[in-house]
This record gives sequence, structure tokens and C-alpha cells, in this order.
Amino acid sequence: MKILLTAVNAKYIHSNLAIYSLKAYAEKYADGADIFVMEFTINQQTDEILRGIYREKPDMLCLSCYIWNWDHIVRIVREVKKVLPDVILWLGGPEVSYDGAAVLKSLPEADGVMKGEGEQTFAELAAYYQGKQGKRLSDIPGIVYRAERACGADKEIRENDWREVIDLSSVPFVYQDMEPFRHKIIYYESSRGCPFSCSYCLSSIDKCLRFRDLDLVKRELQFFLDHNVEQVKFVDRTFNCRHAHAIAIWKYILEHDNGLTNFHFEISADLLNEEELELMGRMRPGLIQLEIGVQSTNPDTIREIHRTMQFSRLSENVRRIHSYGNIHQHVDLIAGLPYEDYESFGKSFDAVYDLAPEQLQLGFLKVLKGSEMEKQKEKYELLHKSFPPYEALSTRWLPYQDMIRLKEIEEMVEVYYNSRQFCYTLKYLTPKFPGPFAFFESLAGYYRKNGLDEMNHSRILRYEILLRFVKEWNAGDTEQYRQLLTLDYYLRENAASRPDFAGEDRMSKEALRDFYDREASERKYLYGYDAYDKRKLRKMTHIEEFTYDVTGDMKEKRLRILFDYKNRSPLDHQARIVSCKNTAGSIQ
Repeated sequence: MKILLTAVNAKYIHSNLAIYSLKAYAEKYADGADIFVMEFTINQQTDEILRGIYREKPDMLCLSCYIWNWDHIVRIVREVKKVLPDVILWLGGPEVSYDGAAVLKSLPEADGVMKGEGEQTFAELAAYYQGKQGKRLSDIPGIVYRAERACGADKEIRENDWREVIDLSSVPFVYQDMEPFRHKIIYYESSRGCPFSCSYCLSSIDKCLRFRDLDLVKRELQFFLDHNVEQVKFVDRTFNCRHAHAIAIWKYILEHDNGLTNFHFEISADLLNEEELELMGRMRPGLIQLEIGVQSTNPDTIREIHRTMQFSRLSENVRRIHSYGNIHQHVDLIAGLPYEDYESFGKSFDAVYDLAPEQLQLGFLKVLKGSEMEKQKEKYELLHKSFPPYEALSTRWLPYQDMIRLKEIEEMVEVYYNSRQFCYTLKYLTPKFPGPFAFFESLAGYYRKNGLDEMNHSRILRYEILLRFVKEWNAGDTEQYRQLLTLDYYLRENAASRPDFAGEDRMSKEALRDFYDREASERKYLYGYDAYDKRKLRKMTHIEEFTYDVTGDMKEKRLRILFDYKNRSPLDHQARIVSCKNTAGSIQ
């Protein structure tokens, strides 16, 4: 019997850990199953996905269902039995786990739904359809199914009890062959479940928090390190909820660092203890990155969503990690939570912005099936989209018109903050406004007023637009902002031609020639360039002269900065910069 596990991912660089776990578990515990995996993306047409499935001619097809791929899954389900009428079709994943009966009613082509944790359920289903065990479907926990195998809306739909959770260490390591994962993010699970009960999250439903055996984890991490995997993303919901577990893993990757692999962790920053913080301070820049969910700083909101967070402690720890200069921190806020109106959200935004994270994600509440938030939506007068990702439209505290304004601000934050392309300009510009939220609000208003929010813009044009915004708002000396934007531009771009917004080049040809002649012989400012002559040095770097103190360390009337593109920051990919002293009109 040929069984095909299929995922439709959000991006090509993603992989679906769930289907690989199901495959590995069934192959170990359900002998004889001929199991294959296929991955597609939501950017592919339904016809292309359908052709791929058809060519495999599976006897049983299992589809992994999430909010981001549900529209694609529905189309596949409705078409696949037209071309493969005898295929046994099952669905699984969080999008179908909590309303399996309704899913089967709406999709008569499907034979059943696996709800919740799937490894053991899938293994038993594979054995059942191969006739290798005496169980009936009614004996298999964790499924919703039709009373008879033949599909049809008139068949009785039955739902079995939820399955008891499994020992996480019993799930085989899925990455024995790295070839299918080349150039993709590797997802890894060292714990399953969550100790907290946040009302918007499905992880709060499963109260059974489990950890993978640490000896197993260390062997598997070493496998990634030995294979020079670019990034390993832990999917643990709160990685540091057990200190001993987190410390053991962080110590291991610190002591066995290969100089290349990056590890991503989702943590609660307020739980970090001194030993964990001390470990982080010793790590190579780029060894780990942290995702930190704040969601809101409004105490009424935090209490209502059953979230546990000490923002003062979180702030202290985030600032301390930031001071190390070696760890990328991504901090999340959620708009649309109860008791959070537009003004309150602005205060939450300003408080988080003040922590200077590398990324500030302004997200919007998604009302997930089965979550406590969905059950309370009438209480909150919460309206949300009827289709995935079920995003909130309005609440008792946040009308739709305010939600639209926040969407506009989100776009400005993505373009001008999260891109890390305007760091020096924003550092100087945002204090000219009552707060960071007020700045992004004003910038969004400028875009709307000038019809810029309905256009696509090149990267260079974003700089020009910000300069025009500065002029209109009279936020200070325009020439100073021109130079700040020029600094930001060359930090990321070794441009062959000078952008118009930067104005005339203040460096003379003679000064440039003198510098590169001197640097080719003395190597005073550049390292790692020994194999290059002065012509190559000039192509691989850039020098810019400033008459304003754009970096905060100007000691003379002119500041000349050398941009070293060979040595970029692993955190934000900005070029290394060197301040070059001026002597007799040239650089030394």
C-alpha cells in the first residue's frame, strides 16, 4: 500500500516537520507501510499540486492543514477524488483538529480527520488500512471518520476520544537524510506543549508539557552542526520554561559551535535567570536568535488573556541581551486583544520600541478554532474574518477604522524599522515626535495623504519619500537627514551609482586615490583583504564624507567613514564602518 503525506508550505524555504515525524514514527512502529512525502508551497497553482499527487498514484493520501494553506487544501480535496476516485483521503493538523465533524460535512470527499497529536494515530491508521491489526476505526483514538469507508455526505460521521499524549523521545529523528532539506530552514522539537494558558493560542489546550531526552537532543544537535546546517529553528512553544533543559542545550551549542549554524528559540524573556543570561553573553554573534512574545503591556489585557508576564523583568533582560551586541531579538505585539484600544496599543508599542529589538512585529489577533479566544468572542464583541487566517476585524475596544490605521502603521514598521535599512535616521528622527508610535502614525498618514500607500516602491524611493516627509514635517535640518539617510543606504548597499537623494559626493577623486594607494600598502583600516589590490579594494568598499555628526562620534568638522562590505554584522547584515581621520584634505 502506498501512502502519501503531503504538505503545502507558506514558503519554499520552509519544511513541514509534522509529516516527516509521522513518516518516521510509522516506519518504526507500523512495519510494511510504503510511505512517501511531498511538499508544495502556496505559491503553486492547484493544478500543479494535483498533477504531482496524481503522478504518485497513492492508495492513501494524508494532507497537513494549517490556517495558511487551508484554501489550497480545500481545492485539492475537492478535485483529487475526481482523478483518483479510490484514494483514501485523510486530513490532519490544527486547522481541522477542533471541528473535524464540520470539516467532513463540508468536504464529503474526505474519509476522516486525525485530531491533535498525530504520530501514533497515523501509525495505527496505516496498519488498519493494510489489514495488519484487528482494530476497527472505532478502536483508534484521535480520529473523526465516516462510519463506512465510502465517501458521501449521507454517511454517519463519528468522533472518537482524544488520544493520550506520547513520549516525545519515542519519535524518531527525522533528519537522517539532509538532501531534501538543502537550502531550507530546519525545524526541531525538544519539547511539546506549553505550561501557560494564553487564550489566543492552541498550545494552551494541551496541558501536558513533555521534553525530549537531553542525550537524544545533544546527539541530534551535533548532527546539524556536523552537517553545517545554516539555521535550526526550535518549535518549542516556550523553550526556557524549564531552566535545566534550556541551559543544557545552550551550553552544548556554545561549546560545540561550528561558527556557522544559527539556532532560533521562542522564549519568555522574563523567565531568564542569571546563568542563562551569562551564557548568552559568551555566545558568538549570530549563534542564536530569540523570539519574544510581549503581545501587550496593558495589565488588564495580560490578565484577561491568562498570560503570565512580568514586563519590568522582561525589559531588563531584553536590554541586557541587547547590550551584548551578539543576539538578534524579535519581539511580538498583538493588536485586537481584549481591553486594548488604539491608545493603549500605542503605549504598548512605545514600551517595546524602547527596548530596541532587531525586529518588532506588529501582528493582528487570529481567532483560532478551538481556542479560548474563540469561545469568548461574543463577550469581547470580537468580529473576525470567516476565512483563514481568521484575523480580527474589530473588538469592543478597537473599531475597524482603528484596525485599519494599525495596518497602515504595521506597513511603515516593516519598511522602515524591521528592514534595518534606516537605523541611524530613525534613531535621530523618532525623538522629534511625542513617541515612536506617533512617528509611524504620522508617516503612515503621509503615505495615505499622498497616495503612496497604494503603490509599490523601490528601496531607493523609500529613502526619497522619508526625506520628503522630513521636509513637510519640518523635523529638523533637511541636509542632516540627507546625510543620515546616505549613511543608512551605504551601510547596506555597495552601490555602483550614487542615489539622487544623497546629493553631490563630498569626496574628491584625489582624496579617494590617496586613501586606496595608502591602504593597499599599509592595510590600516581593512582586514581580510590581503589578496586584493587597490582597484579591488575600491570596488569592494565605499568612503563617504559627512559634515554632520551622523554616528555620534564626530570630533572634527568633517567625518569620513569607510564602509567595509566584506565584514558585515551577522545580526543585521550592515557593513562594518571605520571612522578615518582627516589630514591635509586626505584620509589617513
